[in-house]
Amino acid sequence: MKINLVYILFFVCFISYGQSDDKARAKALRASKDLTWDANKELSEDKFVDAEANYRKAIAKSDKNVAAPYNLGNAYYKNKSYSEAFSRYKEAGEMAPDKKVKHNAFHNMGNVFMERKEYEKAVEAYKQALRNDPEDDETRYNLALAKELLKKQQDENKKNDQNKDNKDKKDQDKKDDKDKNEGDNKDENKDNKDKDDKGDKGDEKKEDNKKEDGDGKKEQQQPPQEGDKPQEQQQQRQPRPNQLSPQQVRNLLEATQNEEKKVQEKMDAQKVKGSKIRNEKDW
Repeated sequence: MKINLVYILFFVCFISYGQSDDKARAKALRASKDLTWDANKELSEDKFVDAEANYRKAIAKSDKNVAAPYNLGNAYYKNKSYSEAFSRYKEAGEMAPDKKVKHNAFHNMGNVFMERKEYEKAVEAYKQALRNDPEDDETRYNLALAKELLKKQQDENKKNDQNKDNKDKKDQDKKDDKDKNEGDNKDENKDNKDKDDKGDKGDEKKEDNKKEDGDGKKEQQQPPQEGDKPQEQQQQRQPRPNQLSPQQVRNLLEATQNEEKKVQEKMDAQKVKGSKIRNEKDW
C-alpha cells in the first residue's frame, strides 16, 4: 500500500513538472514571438540595428520560433550581408517543423548563392527546395536560370584557362627566344673578344718583333768599345775579297816598270840601226 502511494506521488510530481516545463517553454515562445513582432515593426521603419537586436533576443528565447532566424536572414539579405543571411536561413531550415518552411529556407539560400555568383551551390539549394515543394514555379525558374548561368560560367572559365595556357605558352616562347638570343649574343661577344684578344696578342707580338729588330739594329750600330780596337785593326789589315795587298801592288808596279824598260831599250836599239824607207810615187 505504501509502495503504491509512493508511485502515485512520483507520477503526480512528474506530471506537474512536465506541465510546468511546458508552460515555461510556451511562455518563452510567446516572448520570442513578441520580440519578433517588435523586430518586424522596427525593420519596416528602417531601424535595422534595433530590429537585429530584437531578432537575436527572440532566437535566444526559444528554438521553436522559426520566424525569428528566417526574418533576420531576410533582413541581412536586404542589407547585402549575404554570409550572415545564409547562416540564418540554414538555421531556420534546420528548425523548421514542416516542409513548407524548409522549402522557403532552401529557396532563399539559393538566392544568396546567386547573388554571390556561386551558381553550382545555387543549383543544389534550389533542388533541395523543390524536394520539399515540387510545385513551386518560382523555384523551378530560379533553378533553370542557375543552371544556365553555371554553364556560361564554366564555358568562360574554360576559355580563360585556354587563353591563360596560350599566354603562358607565348610568354614561355618569348622567354626561350630571349634566352636563345642572349646566348647567341654571348657567344658572338665571346668570339669577338677572342678575336680581339688574338689581335691584341698579334699586335703585341709585332711590337715585340719590332722592338727586338730595333734593339738588334741598335746593338749593331753601337760604336765599338775600347776593348774591341785591336780586333778592328786586325780586321782592317786583313785583305778584302777582290782587293790587292800593298805588297802585291808593289810587285805589280815593279813588273810593269821592268816591262816598260825592256820595251824602251828595244826601241832605242832600232833607232841606231836605222829604218827602211819606202819609195812610192805620187800620181
